[in-house]
Amino acid sequence: MNSKRPVNLDLTTIKFPLPALTSITHRITGVILFVGLVFALWALDASLSSPEGFEAVRDTLATNFLAKIVAWGLLSALGFHFVAGIKHLLMDMDIGVELESANRKAQVTVVISAVLVVLAGVWVW
Repeated sequence: MNSKRPVNLDLTTIKFPLPALTSITHRITGVILFVGLVFALWALDASLSSPEGFEAVRDTLATNFLAKIVAWGLLSALGFHFVAGIKHLLMDMDIGVELESANRKAQVTVVISAVLVVLAGVWVW
């Protein structure tokens, strides 16, 4: 048996650095967007099917609290995923891969994403 294997595999006890957390969140928002695409395509199909369908989707988004939460969540996930995606593209081009600049880019990603989440909330509500 190899005694050099890690003993502690409890992820809740490991402190992840901010760049790792933004990378993990980028993956999670990608899954959220993939699942949310079902709702977005349904709303697009219904709204384009007829004027009555458009009114139904518009009324649902204007009055239904759950629909507003879903729309806000999808827009928030899209905002974070977009900003984190740009950060990953920069890293793929070897821009800011040093530890200090990676931390700075992760901080900027979180701040810009937070602004986008608030703006999405203002737009939806």
